[in-house]
Amino acid sequence: MIVTEITDKKQWEDFMSTCKETSFLHSWNWGEFNKITGEKIWRLGVFDNDKLEAAALVIKVKARRGSFLFVPHGPIIKVSSIKYQVSSVVNELGDFLKKLGREEKVVFVRVSPPLEKNEENLKVFEKAGFKNAPIHMMHPETTWLLDITKSEDEILMGMRKTHRNLIRRAKKEGVEIIQNTDEEYIKTFYDIHMETVKRHKFVPFAYDYIKNEIDVLKKDDQINIFSAKYDDKIISSAIIVFYGDQAFYHHGSSRSEYNKIPASYLALWEGILEAKKRGIKTFNFYGIVEDKPKHPWYGLSRFKKGFGGYKKELLHCQDLPLSKKYLITYIVEMIRKIKKGY
Repeated sequence: MIVTEITDKKQWEDFMSTCKETSFLHSWNWGEFNKITGEKIWRLGVFDNDKLEAAALVIKVKARRGSFLFVPHGPIIKVSSIKYQVSSVVNELGDFLKKLGREEKVVFVRVSPPLEKNEENLKVFEKAGFKNAPIHMMHPETTWLLDITKSEDEILMGMRKTHRNLIRRAKKEGVEIIQNTDEEYIKTFYDIHMETVKRHKFVPFAYDYIKNEIDVLKKDDQINIFSAKYDDKIISSAIIVFYGDQAFYHHGSSRSEYNKIPASYLALWEGILEAKKRGIKTFNFYGIVEDKPKHPWYGLSRFKKGFGGYKKELLHCQDLPLSKKYLITYIVEMIRKIKKGY
């Protein structure tokens, strides 16, 4: 096996379309988005006899405690069911990232593989020199998925009764869902997003981050804002990303003054219906938490799970230390994790 950089969008996207486990975080456009935000990226391919077997989008992340290379929800491995294939890819890619990391003078390499959480997959990374990252997560590791190949009625019947009723109530009360990514809708989403941030006390995304993400992904019709309008005012929004066989509930926001109007339920339902129209098989509600009432995602997780579906757990984020300075990162992130209590 050899690792080399991929510079052709079609080659990259054609490969992604053949893989069972993939994510918009490994799309060509996600790499373009990161370049716009000022990050240095590499698109690496792992080839076996000229056949592309795996790919990894690598992003150089600048941090105060030391920069690192990050592979979000990757590497993407074509034949993930074959044990030797996964092991060979991880070993070959690990060696390449070690060399690249030293050239870029980073402290460590961090990967967030979209592989099932089990001892077998964990041992593959351990043998390649990786260790469990101290951080809880950088991208969701416990996700909630919904099979949307079923009929609309079957999906509705699989929901909590209260969710079905709230979707119907929102329609009766005149909530209208608008699909639009024009700047006025981005600005409105962000205003509501900041209100949601204050209410739930989590770290917000910058406006330029949201805008750049939408501007890049919408070029290939991979994203849309589902804005819920009530009484001539947008009171809730959901940003859905469409990639491969999945649709991802990526961002959401709502106005607290209208919390008795179930607009968020209808906005997300319309997102699910749009994904069905596109022939997408799975709706990914993204990250959830369980049994952690103090976690800022706890209430949102109950909201997501009410739509029906099932849980999937991915392998924990893996770190490959390259410098003694990694110990500083490890200690700081462990302390933060303990303080947060989750």
